[in-house]
Amino acid sequence: KAWLFGSFARGNVTDDSDLEYIKGKGTLIVGITDFAPMDYKDDNGEWIGYDADLAKKVAESLGVEVEFVEIDWDNKILELQNKSIDVVWNGMTLTPEVTNAMECTDPYLNNAQVVVVSSDKAAEVTTVEEAAQLSFAVESGSAGEAAAEENGFNYVAVKSQADAVMEVSAGTSDACIIDLLMAGAMVGEGTSYDSLTHTVELTTEEYGIGCRKGSDLAAYINDELKALYEDGTMEEIANTYGV
Repeated sequence: KAWLFGSFARGNVTDDSDLEYIKGKGTLIVGITDFAPMDYKDDNGEWIGYDADLAKKVAESLGVEVEFVEIDWDNKILELQNKSIDVVWNGMTLTPEVTNAMECTDPYLNNAQVVVVSSDKAAEVTTVEEAAQLSFAVESGSAGEAAAEENGFNYVAVKSQADAVMEVSAGTSDACIIDLLMAGAMVGEGTSYDSLTHTVELTTEEYGIGCRKGSDLAAYINDELKALYEDGTMEEIANTYGV
């Protein structure tokens, strides 16, 4: 596990700030996808996960309720701008597109994009060159799709990373590209997809949380995450979800 913290600066809260807008309506609306171990539903249909639990802590510190809304990942920037959501908090890779369009927090977690294949094929897929011979499923608009494009892979885009894994399990795609953290939770021994495994690591990346451009919420979240890290809460949550 790797937590990343840069210099945290508290933003000035003004009457017309995003923080005041969120406090005024009494809810922090968090845009997510179904992405274990970051955001996913428990047996009672409640959203839990590493990111979900952190978001709940931040909402609590603001004195507001938290609401999780599943979004189309391709539309995350538009959802923010339209105020359909207040924050994108879902294992989001800090790409140039994201950092240019959103007010992002400092990186808080390291991750990678990895190739997932059937366990019986794993020995044949140990390099990018070997992976290039396969057909892939990737989440539309994700870092996995960017990795597929960068490496010239043949792929189809699906709605979510979970759908990409299902494509491999069903045999409709040879492989998929998903986040290493998700692969650790979803594939391999003791998981729902014990016949799948991850092999080649295509990229390394940093996760951040996205707010509206110019929003003072990003600096506030930075401060809260720093406090949660220093008091051990972040590590406790990480251990709960195997992050």
